[in-house]
Amino acid sequence: MNKQTVKISHKTLGLLVEESFMDSIQFKIFLQSIHGCLQSKVDLDFFNGTNFLIHIPFEILKESVIVGKAEPDSLTEKMMGKSLIETL
Repeated sequence: MNKQTVKISHKTLGLLVEESFMDSIQFKIFLQSIHGCLQSKVDLDFFNGTNFLIHIPFEILKESVIVGKAEPDSLTEKMMGKSLIETL
């Protein structure tokens, strides 16, 4: 099983988002929402309905480095459970 991770880093603000997903569909949806915000030139707003909220203004988002990657997960990470976004 692979762990997918998204990192958004800004040159002056530092690490804005670092979120890992066990569910590849959730990972794809999150990446598509980031891409859509960049293409539409709108703020990135994401709320999972319970405990995870992101608001990044477009100006900051477009200046950020965004990296998405998939890598094999370890047994420890499997035991830790799902990400905050996946808790729904």
